Amino acid sequence: MHIVITGAAGFLGQRLVARLLARGELQGQPIHRLTLIDQDEAPLPADPGEVDVESLAMDITEPGEIDIVLDARPRVIYHLAAVVSSAAEADLELGMRVNFDATRLLLEGCRERGLNTTRLVMASSVAAYGGELPAVLDDMTALQPQNSYGTQKAMCELLINDYSRRGLVDGCVLRLPTIIVRPGRPNAAASSFASSILREPLNGEEAVCPVPTELTMFVMSPGKVIEALVHAAEVAGETLAPFRAFMLPGITVSVAEMLETLRQVAGDEALARVRHERDPQVEAIVASWPARFETRRARELGFSGDRSLREIVEAFLDERG
Repeated sequence: MHIVITGAAGFLGQRLVARLLARGELQGQPIHRLTLIDQDEAPLPADPGEVDVESLAMDITEPGEIDIVLDARPRVIYHLAAVVSSAAEADLELGMRVNFDATRLLLEGCRERGLNTTRLVMASSVAAYGGELPAVLDDMTALQPQNSYGTQKAMCELLINDYSRRGLVDGCVLRLPTIIVRPGRPNAAASSFASSILREPLNGEEAVCPVPTELTMFVMSPGKVIEALVHAAEVAGETLAPFRAFMLPGITVSVAEMLETLRQVAGDEALARVRHERDPQVEAIVASWPARFETRRARELGFSGDRSLREIVEAFLDERG
């Protein structure tokens, strides 16, 4: 089996590569080839075993750029390439080009080559929702994004669903909760603080909380997101209709609960490393995202979530070593 991953140099892309190589198979078939795509060459795994892994530096927003990859007729495409929330809000043209135009070019490339059985898995976001919302949302709640990032993701969802309805590709779109605790350093995502206020204090460093502690978020651990991406390639296409985008089963937590979990795990000294400085721009973006979901459909399709915030934090500590 040949698998392509866009955005492969990123946090999720690198973890997905490791998980796929550890599994060695997908859809009951051995993985023989992985093609990693990013603006800069993604790091190659130290030990790919018998899998042929190639890393390509490629701008998939340019027409025709990805053709050489699609000509090889991959069986699964993971589309993870994206400009994150704050960056997409700051630069509309960049967000549209990377988050929407690249997706359309990818879909058109599949259509032109008759890749109608290729499973295209795209990472969407809770940011696709917004506006006046019920207390608890489900997958049929209307999408009313309140920022450019969410709008671009919602547009992609509709396009992938329509191409799948027409039998031009076999799409599956996962709306990801906010992912915590991410390793590394803060990035340009508005939600980056949610990892930072846990990760940095646990590492003995200071962090800034830019939102009020009563703000709630819908979150999921990196491990569960990777499990979901793998599973999304194996869910039967006929079970995904009539709409192929749905929310993954995260958990609802307040910022206050995040900080209390930090205190319980690492003590008052760690909690004292968090400094509170409101950022109206970050607050406006994150507060527009809903935090309570009914995710029955995802669970019926075999996706699972974390049991508690403490479990998420302890998983980060175990991985950090």
